[in-house]
Amino acid sequence: MRILLVEDDPDQLDPLHEALTRSGHVVDAVEDGTTARWLIDEKAYDLLVFDWMLPGEDGVFLCQYYRQLGKTAPVLLLTAKDTTADKITGLDAGADDYLVKPVDIDELLARVRALRRRSPLWCGDSLQLGAMSLHLDTMHVEKKEGNKEGKEQETVSIRLASRDFQLLEYMMRHPCQILTHTQIEQALWEWGDEPESNAIATRIRRLRHRLKEIGADQWIETVYGTGYRLEPPSTQP
Repeated sequence: MRILLVEDDPDQLDPLHEALTRSGHVVDAVEDGTTARWLIDEKAYDLLVFDWMLPGEDGVFLCQYYRQLGKTAPVLLLTAKDTTADKITGLDAGADDYLVKPVDIDELLARVRALRRRSPLWCGDSLQLGAMSLHLDTMHVEKKEGNKEGKEQETVSIRLASRDFQLLEYMMRHPCQILTHTQIEQALWEWGDEPESNAIATRIRRLRHRLKEIGADQWIETVYGTGYRLEPPSTQP
């Protein structure tokens, strides 16, 4: 998922950012409501995490603004305010869930997984393409091997690092499509982080290397001068 994380305290922003990234998410992390409002206008997110108290527009305003735009991705509100009246205010503003600070990282990740399942774009906890499956909660990719001499199908599995997982997830959500360098950059690089000229090719090469462990490195096709495509070898021309 692509997540917008807004928290003005770096001592809290940095560990939340790291935890979400390690869990396979692409995270745009900012410290003020004004920048967050601009990003809401410019980008599409699968989940938004707002601190209540922020410089510029606060988290409650951002919730209201986001919903007024007609956008439906889940919103998680973080705050030290823990009275029933405060919770009602946040939920009425458009938040889907509410987490009281100090934030427990494991609980945050559990809330994020639960909110993902409420998203209009949710299509299950795993993605399937041919004989390959990607499990979103564990970042494991597995592939079923063909039958040999009447034996049962075998399944081989590996766990991906977060960056490899992000790339494979994006490609599996757009199977058999040519994905340009620009599309991949916009999908996988965080706001404010400019990739080097060979960064995409490096990530593709690293993912191929990992997929070779399950016999799936040939699934990624290079379309020279354009980009890359993921599809089972049997469907490639």
